[in-house]
Amino acid sequence: MKETGAITGVSVAHSRATVDEIEAAGGDGVRATVSDLLARDGVEEAFALQTCNRSEAYVVTDRTVDGSVALESFAPEVRGGAVRRLDHEESLEHLMRVASGLESLVLGEDQIIGQLREAYEESKSAGGIGPVLKDGVTKALHVGERARNETSINEGVVSLGSAAVRLAAGEIDLTDGSAVVIGAGEMGTLAARTLDDTAVSEIVVANRTVPNAAFVAEEVDTPAEAVPLADLSTVVPDADLVIAATGSPDPVIRSKHLAGVDRLVCIDIAQPRDVDPALADRDGVTLYDIDALEDVTRRTRESREAEAREVESIIDEELDRILEAYKRKRADDAISAMYAGADRVKAREVDRAVSKLEAQGGLTAEQRETVEDLADALVGQLLAAPTRSLRDAAGEDDWETIRTALRLFDPEFDTLPEGPGASDSGRDAGPSGVEAPPDSVTEELDD
Repeated sequence: MKETGAITGVSVAHSRATVDEIEAAGGDGVRATVSDLLARDGVEEAFALQTCNRSEAYVVTDRTVDGSVALESFAPEVRGGAVRRLDHEESLEHLMRVASGLESLVLGEDQIIGQLREAYEESKSAGGIGPVLKDGVTKALHVGERARNETSINEGVVSLGSAAVRLAAGEIDLTDGSAVVIGAGEMGTLAARTLDDTAVSEIVVANRTVPNAAFVAEEVDTPAEAVPLADLSTVVPDADLVIAATGSPDPVIRSKHLAGVDRLVCIDIAQPRDVDPALADRDGVTLYDIDALEDVTRRTRESREAEAREVESIIDEELDRILEAYKRKRADDAISAMYAGADRVKAREVDRAVSKLEAQGGLTAEQRETVEDLADALVGQLLAAPTRSLRDAAGEDDWETIRTALRLFDPEFDTLPEGPGASDSGRDAGPSGVEAPPDSVTEELDD
């Protein structure tokens, strides 16, 4: 019987890390990260989450030390203060907080739900999702949905895209201005929709795939145009505001795109960065990244504090549920292994005793049943106390006791040394079917 593994996690997020540190921890994407982690010793499951303001990874191992070692390579170049390491319970709680929007730069934002689902599917495609992470991530998604259905945590909350527009409005007058949105994904779409509610006179949506940009442009009432990224050198110099939100691994805005620019505000909400950081030193260019949005989003966070407390109550409730289920599974694994091992020994010894009794003058069906009942009763009585101890150990998070029990009652631990009177038939006998505590044990535990 194999022990249910435990989760170990690591998080590099905006609350502790800079944009550069988050990018450094991101690696080559979710699938590559999951594949790399699965190749490490002791790792049975793996899950990775990478968004514009967080890079996280989780593994399932039998021994927590294996999980910690496997995750050492996730952010090797990131300073220690920017990395948060999570044990099993902390990982489960953190995933729930992430899904609920409590860990987002913009408190309660909805985008993270879709990002978490996408990361789950990518991790699953890479072979990383097993029973432990399936339960953990799906529980987190359930909590995220509850948070939004049962509280107002997301009402009136700005997205990163709309936060970028608010930040720009504090720097320049957008009246009759021109704005370029680079990227036609969810963040780019949200930015375009927010710009549609301002006084800008024109929105240009630039994207590698022009039909996708056209789709975003059609969603706004402000005059809008869709262009390929190759046209950035033409449209950017005429713009007052650029909001960049692509998924490109390399910067899409470089010095060559800013020829002739006199006054331009660039807000880079992409991860990795879309705008070459060196452009911040260029005259006439004001460049902001995700770190700069913290002040804009702080006011929203303050207004959502009461709702956040309600969400935290939901998380506490759901965390207790999944931990109890996990503890029961751990204890049940150990108890099942214990009874399975005892059953194998019992079956052998019953067959040996019956063979001897039959050799001494025959055995009736009733007598054979009496021998088997005696063996079952002995097993039940002998294992009643260990059963209770294992369930107590699970309730007290005493995993060392459970690990010890699993080792003692390993499925391979069923070969007894041959002794005087051992018969071939006894050594080859199979189990008689006792796979769970008999009724007598259950009744005693319930007393």
